[in-house]
Amino acid sequence: MTEDERSGIEPRSFLTCTTAVARLLGIEEVSTKPNDRRARHLAHAVRKPLLERESLPEELFVPLMAAAVYDPDPSFCRWFVEPAVYAFGRRRVMAALVDYLRIGTDAERAGAVRAWYCAHVPLRADRSPAYGPGGVRDPALDRSQDIKTAWLEASMQVFAEATDPRMSRRVLLGLPTARAAYPPFLHELLKSTLASAHVHPDPHIRRWAAAANHESV
Repeated sequence: MTEDERSGIEPRSFLTCTTAVARLLGIEEVSTKPNDRRARHLAHAVRKPLLERESLPEELFVPLMAAAVYDPDPSFCRWFVEPAVYAFGRRRVMAALVDYLRIGTDAERAGAVRAWYCAHVPLRADRSPAYGPGGVRDPALDRSQDIKTAWLEASMQVFAEATDPRMSRRVLLGLPTARAAYPPFLHELLKSTLASAHVHPDPHIRRWAAAANHESV
């Protein structure tokens, strides 16, 4: 698939994803807006119902995550990520994003990076009835340290394989520069990543490597 074909697919895919979410919520599309605005209109229509429900059906998880990943605007993908975190748990949401990063297209990987930031949304009992009766929530739903480690590993692997400088920048610049943030089994991969980053043509990536070196001193 060419870059032009991929970029042409993304807006239609976002519309398809938001349409699927709306249908599962019983929301009919009535918008007559052009295609490039219909998806955002639907996203706005589902935002409130997603957060107001005490539970979300299992069949909504995959299209909800797809909508989060295909939403091209990092300011709005939280509309899909946040209710997914409340209803299905931070652990499951983050694991799905790691899968997109590992095996997705470049467009999906970029979307996963945008959504990953939103997946760290703080949880409040008064924010969603899906939090749990009486403000009680099973902590296992949100245990995610091992998933965060998997994200670090997948990000460095994608950086090593990426041929598009934009993808290299996306996956690397959000990673911590402190060596202590990486478990010992990732230190060799981190070392290799730093070596490549130091000589990378992108100045932002070289600055990331310089910061990492400074913090490791």
